[in-house]
Amino acid sequence: MSKKLAVVAFGGNALLRGNEKGTIEQQEKNTYDSCEKVLQLINNGYNIIITHGNGPQVGNILLRNEAGFNQFKIPKMPLDICVADSQGGIGYMIERQMRNVLNDYKMEKNVITMVTQVLVDINDPAFENPLKPVGTFYLKEEADLLAKTNKWIFQEDSRKRGWRRVVASPKPLDIFNKSVIKQLAEEGNIVIAVGGGGVPVYRHQNNYLEAIEAVVDKDLASAVLGSSIKADAFFILTDVPKAYINFNKANQQALNRISVEEAEKHLAEGQFSAGSMGPKIKAAIEFVVNGGKETVITEASQLQYEDCGTRITL
Repeated sequence: MSKKLAVVAFGGNALLRGNEKGTIEQQEKNTYDSCEKVLQLINNGYNIIITHGNGPQVGNILLRNEAGFNQFKIPKMPLDICVADSQGGIGYMIERQMRNVLNDYKMEKNVITMVTQVLVDINDPAFENPLKPVGTFYLKEEADLLAKTNKWIFQEDSRKRGWRRVVASPKPLDIFNKSVIKQLAEEGNIVIAVGGGGVPVYRHQNNYLEAIEAVVDKDLASAVLGSSIKADAFFILTDVPKAYINFNKANQQALNRISVEEAEKHLAEGQFSAGSMGPKIKAAIEFVVNGGKETVITEASQLQYEDCGTRITL
């Protein structure tokens, strides 16, 4: 019997939770716990590809960039290199903890991490309206100085915590090495790819590849990967067991099985926050309308239940 293929997107809480400081000990423990829960999918007959976010980690890399330049005049690295750095570091951590989980459960599988590039369009409208926050919070005076020095764009945080650099978040068009990722996964290897949404690159007319200062949404990039390799299922792991309408209100309602049409209706009504569930619902729809069978949005601990999460199908 042939195995099913699933793309599993680790949310931020898979590595870093709540008010944790983000020490390596905390991240390793959280990563082990997440990998252990994902083992249930393998037991249920799936070959898996793991993708992941990088928000806190790439923010820390950008801080080291600034500190190294200000104190020791170490040349700053551009955002694409910082994203690639985070892919390597986080991928290594997931790979090692997954190997530990497999060892503890007496299972033998190869685990492979791939630093992944993602193709975007240089003319994407997102470049005219940067909205994706990266890095830490600054005072207005600090932000103004950094904007002048580096030609960066800053916006004030909606919760008045300070000013953050914002970059474009273009739509992913294609995933590099997708056929290799598919082949490795179908051979039974656990593949870690598209970390942090992948490193965004674009093509010149002569096909020369160039990086660009942007961050791709990791759930949307994961959906593009999943649909392009004809994965059977797309699991988006987050910090709630299901998606909800009227979230945190007296009439809050969990969504179990819904159609793409229902999901689009709720999205248009503003039921899903732009900074939280909204991008996940958009990615879920993207996967299904482009050939995927089912997207499941849930919390990792729920994977032990056969009908867990919010399930979106045609």
